Amino acid sequence: MPRPAARVLTLLELLQSGGTRTVAELADRLGVDGRTVRRYVDQLVDLDVPVESVRGRYGGYRLGRGYRVPPLMFGDEEALAVLLGLVAGRRAGLTTAQRTANETAAAKIRRVLPRHLAGRLDAVLESLSFTEGPGDFASPDAGVLLTLADAVRHRRPVSVRHTDREGRGGDRTLHPYGIVAHAGRWYVTGKDADRDEDRTFRLDRITDARTLPGSFEVPEDMDPAARLVTGFATAAYPYEVTLRVRATPEHLRTHLPATVATLEDDEPGWQRVEIHAEHLDWLPPVLAALDRPFVIEGPPELRTRMRDFAARLTTYAARTPPTEDHPGE
Repeated sequence: MPRPAARVLTLLELLQSGGTRTVAELADRLGVDGRTVRRYVDQLVDLDVPVESVRGRYGGYRLGRGYRVPPLMFGDEEALAVLLGLVAGRRAGLTTAQRTANETAAAKIRRVLPRHLAGRLDAVLESLSFTEGPGDFASPDAGVLLTLADAVRHRRPVSVRHTDREGRGGDRTLHPYGIVAHAGRWYVTGKDADRDEDRTFRLDRITDARTLPGSFEVPEDMDPAARLVTGFATAAYPYEVTLRVRATPEHLRTHLPATVATLEDDEPGWQRVEIHAEHLDWLPPVLAALDRPFVIEGPPELRTRMRDFAARLTTYAARTPPTEDHPGE
């Protein structure tokens, strides 16, 4: 599309967003001077678009009332951003009426999308899953997300350029099983074909994704969200904590989510808890908050930390409140 024509369409989009736009604002947004803005307005008027001129200190241009907006035109990234926002909104504690409006809006948008774009977005929605709880999710790169979603849908291997936490970059061949949004980040889970092991990559650390020839099989009962959560709970850390707690799984999960601990049935009424931790300082307050009998099987350092924590609580509880004669006590 010739650049002046593209600017005229951009001007129409700006006016369609509502309100009165000053000539200076429009010139700045379009990257032209005021005289050119007026020429673009004249072109819209010639196309029977009712652009009104508003005089005065806060004057400028606006669309006339009753003007029917043309059909929606979205680029890949725009359509993806809108639909992902609607999908995330379904998990944000909306009321029944709000969820209905959300689904209606998504359906309207999909109806006006070109078939090829609607198909690609369907691939994203089919491959996407969420872990527990809503959150604010940073949008991933649209091109990377669309490529990975298409690969998940059609079980096609992909080559991804990934940067690890130390800043080292490299190309990996991935068999993607699914895309997961968790705690404000996006992840892709799958098999690293180069290392022949399951891996999880953060999408914000993937700068390029290309579909490769061939296909792969997805393991039976594969749950990408559960795989991600389990991976967090069993990641390699300096401390491997093992506990036995007399409590229900539901009670334990209120203090130890699946991203932190794995649970396994032990003798009746008891659960075996395994936690991989970078530090131990946070565990004594959490175990105290459980308010349930527990046994620390390891490591020994946790028993020491627990005794120190209990001693501090005992000291705090023994203190008497200050009196008027001794306000400093």
